[in-house]
Amino acid sequence: MEQSEILKIFESSQALLTGHFLLSSGLHSDRYLQTALVLQEPATALLLGGELAKRFSGEPVSVVIGPALGGVVIAFAVANGLEGSRAIFAERQAGLFSLRRGFEIRKGEKVLVVEDVITTGGSIREVIAMVESFQAEVCGVAAVAERSNQPVDFGVRKEVLLQLPLTTFPPDDCLLCRQQVPLVKPGSRTVR
Repeated sequence: MEQSEILKIFESSQALLTGHFLLSSGLHSDRYLQTALVLQEPATALLLGGELAKRFSGEPVSVVIGPALGGVVIAFAVANGLEGSRAIFAERQAGLFSLRRGFEIRKGEKVLVVEDVITTGGSIREVIAMVESFQAEVCGVAAVAERSNQPVDFGVRKEVLLQLPLTTFPPDDCLLCRQQVPLVKPGSRTVR
């Protein structure tokens, strides 16, 4: 799939939002990719997951893991396209990503870390560190979209369907805050 096709999916799902958003990284932005609106349609989630899976079809991936909450659906969709792969997710517990619900990663397993959107890469780095703590091998990173101005390097192969750099602001130097545009944390109520 071409990037233009992926962008059309976001636009037709009304998943490219404009306003003043608080990102999970703590940064502010004037646009937001609400990937959940795209992935709510099972056929679309499986289409995008299948596209990412194709890019890793030559890898012997045992486990596909995504950070909760954004990586849960796409991790399942990618694993669906990789024969013999399990789909699991990491959850924050006491501020750190961990495995719960009986999930496990065994020593030596090849693990693909999947996320819906990459901004700073912080969540993915945390999941990679957790995977490596089990002495498993991270064979790659995959995401539906990357919105950072500089592509994030994780030290492993990375595949992204849509590169869409968006403007971000540190909260203490945010043009939108100065203009008193209401700050919204997507998925929740207005922050200010």
